Order: sequence, then structure tokens, then C-alpha cells
Amino acid sequence: MRPPVAPTGWSRWLVPPAALSVHLSIGQAYAWSVFKPPLESALGLSGTQSALPFQLGIVMLGLSAAFGGTLVERNGPRWAMTVALVCFSSGFLLSALGAVTEQYWLIVLGYGFVGGIGLGIGYISPVSTLIKWFPDRPGMATGIAIMGFGGGALIASPWSAQMLESFGADSGGIAAAFLVHGLVYALFMTLGVVLVRVPGKEARPGVRGTAQTATPTGPQVSAEQAIRTPQFWCLWLVLCMNVTAGIGILEKAAPMITDFFQDSSTPVTASAAAGFVALLSAANMAGRIGWSSASDLVGRKNVYRLYLGAGAVMYLLIALYGDASKPLFVLCALVILSFYGGGFATAPAYLKDLFGTYQVGAIHGRLLTAWSLAGVLGPLIVNWVSDSQEDAGKHGPALYGLSFTIMIGLLVVGFVANELIRPVHARHHVPAPREPADDTADRDHQQPA
Repeated sequence: MRPPVAPTGWSRWLVPPAALSVHLSIGQAYAWSVFKPPLESALGLSGTQSALPFQLGIVMLGLSAAFGGTLVERNGPRWAMTVALVCFSSGFLLSALGAVTEQYWLIVLGYGFVGGIGLGIGYISPVSTLIKWFPDRPGMATGIAIMGFGGGALIASPWSAQMLESFGADSGGIAAAFLVHGLVYALFMTLGVVLVRVPGKEARPGVRGTAQTATPTGPQVSAEQAIRTPQFWCLWLVLCMNVTAGIGILEKAAPMITDFFQDSSTPVTASAAAGFVALLSAANMAGRIGWSSASDLVGRKNVYRLYLGAGAVMYLLIALYGDASKPLFVLCALVILSFYGGGFATAPAYLKDLFGTYQVGAIHGRLLTAWSLAGVLGPLIVNWVSDSQEDAGKHGPALYGLSFTIMIGLLVVGFVANELIRPVHARHHVPAPREPADDTADRDHQQPA
């Protein structure tokens, strides 16, 4: 599927809305915690079991991004967005079938495996194209698109909660909610498929907001060479630790805030917990555009120092004082989620600084395997510790103290890894690279990743 090349004078500012239509849709994954309590009640699942579709979805996101990154570079963003649309929507339809028949394995297969492939391909589909359109502001450009993934739950969380209230929280109501999600997201993602464009060869830097596709300068490294460098693996560790710390809160957000204040004079209701999930989504979204744009000014390493160092402090404050003050708990969680989102949005620009624009989409896909591991680690740490503490007779904030301590340690590991990142040695550079395969005007001259 050959994406249309933008005509002369076509505004580059039409590309971010195309990316947003896909990312806002697949960002529903961050609202999964709204479905956890109903699924646990309707199907008799534990907290660890109800997290499995989300965990598998994140695993498949990283794996499909890694293995599909080269295909996305070769076939272009329209092909990638179409694949994402089909897989993500089909995942919801399979989940609806699993819910109505009370076959939980179908929900895991649909939402986790099939939908997870849609997550991965959809997530990386616009990244390389956006960097080509905005080489002057790569952090801002990728932040705009990836902001949509973080903000998807801002829409999906209250929407899902309302559907469960209207349809019912039994297996039939959950199935109806899944069905509506699948159909509506398919329509919305179609906008991105139709609108996306790639810059043409005639595009010139700084001409009335059009493409800025100058000849690449600085280090240019292939995807094959990038994974052989220590810089790639240090950044992989940085992303993995940052994501693990953030996703641990996000996946269990609704039950977590309920547990923390269940013995207080003003316990948190189900609707308030859903509102908390929406607030976290807003912080996630704001961090993606805010912190990634700031990284264009202060540098990628400095902004990651903030994510990891201040993130550890926020976790410490929650562990020590979170149960004594709802505003403190909420504020610290919002800051952590803003760093979580900012880490995702800044990563493509960090890769561009280290490895250049040549095959940056494929390199980004390989980097997202860190997300796969983090998608398992974060929920596993929080849910396993919570379940084990509950079995030991504990309740409330005591369910989470150990897991928060683990998260602080992981963030410190990430901070050290970020300090070890240095410029890539010239022996890994590719001399005089051609345009990556996103540029379909030159697709007969591609070099494999």
C-alpha cells in the first residue's frame, strides 16, 4: 500500500492529526484498569489474572514493533495504520465474544495478542514520518503524536465506565462495551489512514510550514548496527525502568486509590476512581508533549535525569505519606505519570540524536522491546506483591509498600544507565545514507535494516 506523497505546499501540520487519530484510539490500553473489577467479579479472577490481557498486549506491542519496524519503514505509514486498525479493532471483537461466552482465554487472545499487535504497529506507524516532516523539532513532533497514546484513556476511561454502568457490569455488559469500542475505534482510525502523507523530494526546509526534509546530517546508523552499540542498550534499560515504574501505578490505578483510602473518613468511590484514571491519563498526555518539547531545549539526557531522579522521590513520598493526604497521593501519581509519558515521547528524539534519521523508525521499534518487558514487570510486581500481602492478612496502603520500594530501586538503575550514554562511535556510522523506506518516491533503492 503506497502512501500518497504530499504535493508542493502541503502543510506538515496535517500529519500530526493523522498520527493522533491512531494514537488516541490505541491509547485505550491505559484505561484497562476500569475493566479489572468487573472482570474479576463476573469471571471470578484474581488481580493478577485480570491484568493478563493488558500485560500480553504490552508484550505484543514491543515485539510487533521490533519485528515489524523494518516493514513499517519499507511499506510506509498508511500500510502500518491499516494493519493497526484491523488488529486493534479485531481484538476488541474477539474480546466481546470471550466476555459473552465467559471464555476468558478469548479475551486474553483478542485484547492481549491480536490487539497487542495493533498497538505495536500503530504506535510506531507515524514516528519516522513525523521526524522527516519536523527535523527542526523532533521532540515536539513525536510528542504531539505520542501524546495521543497517553491521552487515549482520558477519553476511554469515563466512556468505558459509563458503558459499564449503562450495559451492566456482568459478562453481557462487558461484551457490549468491548463491541462498541471495536467498532468506534475502527471508524476513528480510518481518519489517519486517509489523511497521512509522506514528504516529497521537492520539499524544502522552512517554506511556509511545509516539509523540512534536508539531507541528513550528523551520525547516521543503521538498525542492525544500532543494536550492537552500548548506547542502544543503555537507553533500552532507561526506557524499561521508567516504564516499569509508571505502568505499575497505571495498570492498577483504580483499585489502588480505593485501597489506599478505604479506611479513611472519605473512601474513594468507583466513579471517583475512574476519574483518577482519567487524571493520570491527562498527566501522561501532558508529559508527552510538555517534557518532550522541553527536551528540544535542555537536551535528552537532562530531561531523563528528571524523569528518573524526581520519579524516585515521588514514589518515596507516596510510600511514606500517601495514605495521610489524598492531594499528595494524587499529585505524586500525576507527576510520575507525566514522567512516564515524557519518557516515551522523548525516546524517538533521543534515538535521532544518537543514531540519526536513517532507519530511526526501525531502531525505535527494537527499542520498544523494553516496553514489552516493562509491561510484564510493572503489573506483575504491583499485583503479585498486593495479592501476597492480602493473603498475609494486610490491607489498604500496606498492600503496596514493598512494590513501591522496588520501583524506587528500578528508577535508580535507570538513572545510572542514562549517565553512561555517550555519542556513538564513528565505526558504527553509515556513510552517505539514502532516505529510509518511508519515502516511497525512492522505494526501489531501499537498503534492508
